[in-house]
This record gives sequence, C-alpha cells and structure tokens, in this order.
Amino acid sequence: MRTGDQASGRAEWRRGWPVVLAAMIGVGTGPGLFQNLSSLFTPGMIAEFGWTRGQIATAAGLGLVGGLAAPFLGRLTDRIGVRAMIVTAMLLLGAAYAGLAVMSGRLWQYQLAVFCLALTVPGTGALVYGKLVSARFVAHRGLALAVATSGLSITTLLLPPAIAAAISLWGWRGGFVTLAIMVAGIALPLVLLAIREAPRDGPDPALDPDAAPATGMTGREARRSARFWALGLTALFINVATNGLVTQLVPFGLDRGLSAGQAALLLASFGASQIVGRFAMGFLVDRFAAPPLAAIAAAISAAAFVGLQLDAPGFALAMALIFAAGLMNGAEHDLLPYLTGKLFGLKSYGEVYGSLLVLALLGTATGIVGFGRLHDATGDYSVALWIAAAGLVAAAGLFLTLGGADSRD
Repeated sequence: MRTGDQASGRAEWRRGWPVVLAAMIGVGTGPGLFQNLSSLFTPGMIAEFGWTRGQIATAAGLGLVGGLAAPFLGRLTDRIGVRAMIVTAMLLLGAAYAGLAVMSGRLWQYQLAVFCLALTVPGTGALVYGKLVSARFVAHRGLALAVATSGLSITTLLLPPAIAAAISLWGWRGGFVTLAIMVAGIALPLVLLAIREAPRDGPDPALDPDAAPATGMTGREARRSARFWALGLTALFINVATNGLVTQLVPFGLDRGLSAGQAALLLASFGASQIVGRFAMGFLVDRFAAPPLAAIAAAISAAAFVGLQLDAPGFALAMALIFAAGLMNGAEHDLLPYLTGKLFGLKSYGEVYGSLLVLALLGTATGIVGFGRLHDATGDYSVALWIAAAGLVAAAGLFLTLGGADSRD
C-alpha cells in the first residue's frame, strides 16, 4: 500500500472507529446471535413441549419470511437514516426474546417470535452498519467492514458458556430473558452512544436524510444487473450450508459420539472460524481482487462439509472440520456488504443490500428447515451435508463471474 494510502487509512480509522465499535455491538447482539446459539435451547424445548428437531427447524425457517420486508426497510433506511431503524429493530428484538421466554408450547408462538426476529435483521446488521462504515472508509473499507461485522463472531465465541450457564440456572426461559436484557438494556444504549460520538464534517448521508445523496445505482438498476443475481445466489448457497449446519451443531455433535460439553464447544469453533474468515477476507480484499479470494474460501468450506461425513471423527478433527466449514460464513458477512458497495455504490445501498438480504435469508430458512427435516427423514445429516457441499461449490463458481470488484480499480 502506498504512503498516501496508509495516511488516508489512518485518518479513516481515527474518525471512523466509533462507528465500527457501534457496529460490532449491534451486529454482535442481533438476531444472528440467536441463530448461532439456538441449538442450546433445543433440548429444553424438546423436553418440555415434545417438539422434534424438524418441527423446531421448520417453525424457525417459516418465521424467517419476515426477512421479505428487507428491501422495503432498506429503502426506508435510505430515506430516514439509520438511527431510527437501529432503535426500532433492537427494541423489537428484545421484545421477541421476551416472547420466546413465555411460550406455552404451541409452534405458532415460536414461529411468530422468529418472524419478529427476522424483521430486526435490517436494523441490526450490515444494511445499516455497512452503510455507516462504507461512508467513512475507502482505503480500508474491507478491513473496517470485517471488524464491524465481527461482533457476531465474537459473541458466538464468548457467549455460549454464559448462556448455557443461564439455562442451567434458570432454564431455557431464563436464557431468553438474559438475551432480552442484553439487547435492549445494554447493547442499544452503547450503540447510540458510539454513533453520537463519531466525528463528521457537515451532514452525514448515512445518518441524516437531508444530506447530499451518495452516488451509485438505484435499487431497480441494480436488480436488473446479472452481477446482482450472481452475488445474491452466492449468499443463498452459503447460508443454506453454513446456517443450516450451525443450528444443528449440538445435536450433530451428540450424534457423532461427543459429550454434551464437547458438542457445545463446536459452537465456539464455528464462532472462531467466523472471526478468522471475516478478518482474513477483509484484510485481503483491500489488497487483491475479491472474487477469486471468495471462490477459494468457498471451496475450502465445501471440502470441510465433505469431511464431516465421517461417522466418528473424534473431538479434535470435528473441531477442525467445523472451523473450516464456518470460514465461508465469516467471509460472506464481510463480502456481501463490501461487494454491495463496490459493485452498486452507496446511492441506494440500503435498498440494494436489503434485496440481496432476501436471498440470503431464503438460504438461511432453507438450510434451517432442510437440515432438520432431512435428519428426521433419513436419521442422519449425510444428505444435508452433501447438498451443502454442492451449494458451496456453486457459490465458488458464481464468485468468479463478478468481474469489476477488484479493490485496486
């Protein structure tokens, strides 16, 4: 990197770090955290309500249709700024957790709560924070987005023991209450404080709806582009594979002969891989073309899904395979906001990213339902793992079609 670029990068970090910190907190406590920790709650709900893994997975997957509102919410965010969207989403998320804590055993209650969780995705993820970060970073945009979205990886790595302890003390309902307090009572005030402290010169187009608009494609123009659909399909295939797996990790580990404690640690391995995937990809795309790097990461994760077919891999090998399988999940959370801004600009970033998010959430819902239902139908996860591997191979090929996303352009 040239000296001028280095100086520009340092200036970006001096001015932009509060926004990056806000994003880490907001993303880290968003609905993705429940997705990654949901298998901790599964045994308790099965024991109390008699639900099967497939029923829980299907209810969760159907609840994610709330994500269909993402393009509308993204367009709304472009018009009103991100602050109002963040406040609304995090309060709704806390309320959804409270609703989960008082369920009486009817599956529609779980489905409704997950529907509400899905509605909060635009206001707790890269749709709002990606716009804030991208407006402040150019030279180090890839790394800044990686750090900003790493909050979910960090909480996935650190919180499983704490949430498991809360469940052990107060039951699975107490675990949901703990999450509600954490989101609405702790995370939201910290996010608002960090955004307020971020320095800026004049009106901020990400925060202030009356500021001069940024440049780039409109939402309609982007959706007419072949690269939009190629990028959206990569997100769909990646989420089918990785989110389908992570929501079944604890039962998967138990099926492979691991103890309950070892199975819970698979979540930590997945969280660690998300951190490595994000940071490695963010560092590299600031220096090299993003599509080939993304294709390599997808191929590595595909190979790991094949390796997970082993009947009894042992704890160490299972941890390593889960780590490799999760790398693409972490990388995708950096790549999707990075490539959205790179390929389509910031003019309608919220609407474009929201439209892509629909495809990503469709993949998430398909993966959640598919892994659970295929297990119920076949008695194991083999078919689901093969489908996941094939999807990641397809994603690798699609990444290679995204010409024009070279960070050096």
